[in-house]
Amino acid sequence: MQNFDTNAKIKAVFLYNFTRYFEWPEGKKTGNFIIHMVGKNEALLKELNKMAESKMVGNQKMEVINTPTFDGKSKPHMLFILPDASKSLNDIVAKMKGKGALIIAEKEGAAKTGAAINFVVIDNKQKFEYSKTSAVKAGLKTSEDFKALAIAID
Repeated sequence: MQNFDTNAKIKAVFLYNFTRYFEWPEGKKTGNFIIHMVGKNEALLKELNKMAESKMVGNQKMEVINTPTFDGKSKPHMLFILPDASKSLNDIVAKMKGKGALIIAEKEGAAKTGAAINFVVIDNKQKFEYSKTSAVKAGLKTSEDFKALAIAID
């Protein structure tokens, strides 16, 4: 099974915890809290769906969407571009500028090319890079404490 991701549970917890450190624009504070995964990772999808059954983000119910490509029709709070879809990162960043979506990737250099958060593995540990500039361009406010948890890019 090549798409099995042993870090799926860890990534799902990271994604959920990220919700505590960002403030989304007013228009995103009603309805479901949407996490849109672009690409294929069955293990992570399963973990996020399990989480969505029992957890809330503030007073919003979590909803997980998974598509092979991003057409710009969904209005996600978080947009996770998986490695198999990362070639479209630049297009997605351009489409989502100022729309209040936290863009997360898992590709070398992604935090320098528009993703606010980029998953990396260092010394066999799951870590993440963070670009405050990209988060601000997306229309998000963030806690200064968040930078201390990440590998800061800017």
